[in-house]
Amino acid sequence: MDRDNGPGVRVPEQYAPDQAADGTGFRFSVLGPVRAWRGGEPLPTGSPQQRALLAVLLLRDGRTATAAELIDALWGDAPPSQALATVRTYASRLRKVLGPQTLVSESGGYALRFHREALDLTRAQDLAAVAEKARGGDRLRARTLINEVLGLWNGEVLASVPGPHAETQRTRLEEWRLQLTETRLDLDLEVGSHAEAVSELTALTAAHPLRERLRELLMVALYRSGRQAEALAVYADTRRLLAEELGVDPRPELARLQQRILQADEELARPADEAAPASAPVRPAQLPATVADFTGRASFVRELGDQLASSEGAVMAVSALAGIGGVGKTTLAVHVAHQARPHFPDGQLYVDLQGAGARAADPETVLGAFLRALGTPDSAIPDSLDERSALYRSTLDGRRVLILLDNAHDAAQIRPLLPGTAGCAALVTSRVRMVDLVGAHLVDLDVMSPEEALQLFIRIVGEERVTSERDAALDVVAACGFLPLAIRIAASRLAARRTWTVSVLAAKLADERRRLDELQAGDLAVKATFELGYGQLEPAQARAFRLLGLADGPDISLAAAAAVLNLDPHTTEDLLEALVDTSLLESAAPGRYRFHDLVRLYARSCAERDEQGPDERERALSRLLDFYLATVACVSAMEKPGDTLVDHLVPTSYAGLEFSSRRAAQDWLYGEAGTLLACARQSAGGRTLRPAVDLLWAAIELAESGANAKEYEATVVAACAAAERAGDATSECRALITLANVHHVSGRFDLADHECRRARHLSSVARDPLPACWASNLLGIIALYENRHQDGEEHLTRAIALFREVGDRPGEAAALCNLSRVHLAMGRTATAVSLARQGTSMYDEMDHALKGANGRYALGLALTQSNQFQAAADSLREAHQVFRDSRQRLWEGMALFRLAEVDIAARRPAQAAAHSEIALTVLRGIGGEWRRGNVLTVLGRALSAIGQTDRARVCWHEALDIFETLGSPEAADVRGLLGPAVVA
Repeated sequence: MDRDNGPGVRVPEQYAPDQAADGTGFRFSVLGPVRAWRGGEPLPTGSPQQRALLAVLLLRDGRTATAAELIDALWGDAPPSQALATVRTYASRLRKVLGPQTLVSESGGYALRFHREALDLTRAQDLAAVAEKARGGDRLRARTLINEVLGLWNGEVLASVPGPHAETQRTRLEEWRLQLTETRLDLDLEVGSHAEAVSELTALTAAHPLRERLRELLMVALYRSGRQAEALAVYADTRRLLAEELGVDPRPELARLQQRILQADEELARPADEAAPASAPVRPAQLPATVADFTGRASFVRELGDQLASSEGAVMAVSALAGIGGVGKTTLAVHVAHQARPHFPDGQLYVDLQGAGARAADPETVLGAFLRALGTPDSAIPDSLDERSALYRSTLDGRRVLILLDNAHDAAQIRPLLPGTAGCAALVTSRVRMVDLVGAHLVDLDVMSPEEALQLFIRIVGEERVTSERDAALDVVAACGFLPLAIRIAASRLAARRTWTVSVLAAKLADERRRLDELQAGDLAVKATFELGYGQLEPAQARAFRLLGLADGPDISLAAAAAVLNLDPHTTEDLLEALVDTSLLESAAPGRYRFHDLVRLYARSCAERDEQGPDERERALSRLLDFYLATVACVSAMEKPGDTLVDHLVPTSYAGLEFSSRRAAQDWLYGEAGTLLACARQSAGGRTLRPAVDLLWAAIELAESGANAKEYEATVVAACAAAERAGDATSECRALITLANVHHVSGRFDLADHECRRARHLSSVARDPLPACWASNLLGIIALYENRHQDGEEHLTRAIALFREVGDRPGEAAALCNLSRVHLAMGRTATAVSLARQGTSMYDEMDHALKGANGRYALGLALTQSNQFQAAADSLREAHQVFRDSRQRLWEGMALFRLAEVDIAARRPAQAAAHSEIALTVLRGIGGEWRRGNVLTVLGRALSAIGQTDRARVCWHEALDIFETLGSPEAADVRGLLGPAVVA
């Protein structure tokens, strides 16, 4: 008797996995082509009819199928005369492949014996069940699980399998797949990924126009993305379609949703899962650690604690009397905030606003970080300060969150960061007394009392060492001015030196030569406090402290610090770690260091006082600039092989970093952007003006990626002004060409044109040929955008000649590709294709991946207009992949937009809509309004073609407003799309 034909009936879960001779099991798939594997090896499954038999057996969960059932499944009402024999033949062939223990004969029929996890469908069912359970408490996990389920599909279910049974199962499983997709999209909206969901929902509503649930989700996604008019247009499109196709009105849920959108329902605007407990970012816990030896301040702790416990949207401001630094404002605020955590169960936010430094934190940037911490995806964060502040207040509404705003510059800096409703509280520390902060509870924090200061000293040093020298200990804390930070530094030094007595420390502090005389209010008191630590440093440590304090920027890497000090990395690391031990420097992350802003000011005063003249200070900063310029040149050489830009940069005397791969080079450039730009801005003057400008020119990808775009632009503007003041034609023309590129990326073409012409003129004056090449190339692109095709052809022809003169093959290839686009606009399609192919081939010969993507972009446009749609799409997809991998957000978005144009031309409107929607998301905050208007125009064409005409008109109206504001000729085309009712 067969071992599977025992007396008891076994459910599928009880079947042991069938094993092959080598001990490996089987795996089957039906969510796509019907396939089988043993281990990792695919098995032959035979003809379509034989695969149909296998599919029937796989879908029966191990139950036996009779011969009659199999015949009916394969042929329905019209079986062939030899149907039974054919079934037996198919079964026999499958048994040879799978083995008699897997495909068994019983009761006149057949059954498959395999573990349920061996079939992709059962794995999908099990995962979906787990996701459904998770949805009630952990939406993010449920979303991940459903994405995993959907990932098991591999094309059409039961692809190419014939028969009525396969057709029925295909319909059933495709419906289930669509339901899962709806569930996942619903979860996308619940967790705040509405902007990303719009593209997919647009395509799905085109494929399933009568499915109202998809329309409902699309309306919500558009509304939460700030596109209220489009959301209402979806309803209008749906109502018209249902009336025309079915003669019915939209279901009540859809009508109610329309009303909520019309009423600008704030609840609808917020994702349901803003405070999902499973997601750490939406329940922030950002408070720094409280110090274990917190001492004294009992009255302040009690006063602030009571205020926070009963706060109804109150604002606490802790202000140091007369602005004394080191008085312990942050320590007190962090301690009180930790004690108040139970009153703020929805989280705590923290930021150091750097108010005592030269460049206080920008509220717009802080709001972006806060919104991310509260669970808002990057794509949903608005660009302007007012919009971010409004979204921040809306996100906090209904929550109890404590916001600790540390080291504020003034009331104006923190007003946008305050919550707007009761339930939340803001605790603010500042060096100034914020009398102009309406509604604030002000607390002036003075130095410690002598007893509190002594207790802090004892807790750090240890009672045993202090008891017998109480008077000396009092002398120590008095010499520290009872400032907590000064006491902590002195006590930590003593604790680290077991051979010292308290009297020895007191004697050292009594020596006025070892500290500043002015222990009084203001910054001098802060300097006196830091002098205690600085005076204990070895000469090399002190030099490192002084010179590192000269550099601007949020922090500094070990490699950059080594350049400043002109030392090897190992020696530099030893010095920096010693400074960390003294609390004069902080370790921001492994290999990265930063100063507290007041310590940085003190370090600079030491450099001015203790360095022999300004030369060493200038040399230190020059070495840092050299390091950044040499490293960026290395990045540029890896990214753009054959590009002559690196040959035209000012020579460097300090070596930069080298990288093993393009990815490593990119990671460094984007990770170091903030400090690199700070160095360029600090150096844009005097003898370092030229290398600072060259650093910006070589790092021009920072503008095109969207990363640090505003800071990059501000730095370039400052460099242009400095070069103009200095009368340095070479530096000015280079700075102008980088500024022109910034304007081009931002869509400010008139300004870009102006700066290009100035750069070209100054390039001739300075006899510096490369900026003239770039200027002519960029002038040609701008002329193309402004429909001045003859001008564009002249500029680009000149650019080609200029690039050839200087031997810049990548530049020549770029100009050829841009000339291709001009010829395309002039209707010369054949030459456009030829020029684009020529430029792309040149890039490929140089193994120039990033610029090669620009060539494929131009080639894709030319192939589109020559009706070679598949080739165009292939070329643009290759370009898009490279742009995305290289973090070039502008061109990533534009490649998607061009793919949408191909889709329109090839009559694939649903795909065009999807590509356009993704392009809008990628281009958010970069590229300028003109490009956005073009994407909206194509999106409108796609929506119109799939029957969503009301929504299409909304897109066109928005595009028309953009083009009319800019005075762009594209406005006439959009008016034509809107019809005769729209007049200029």
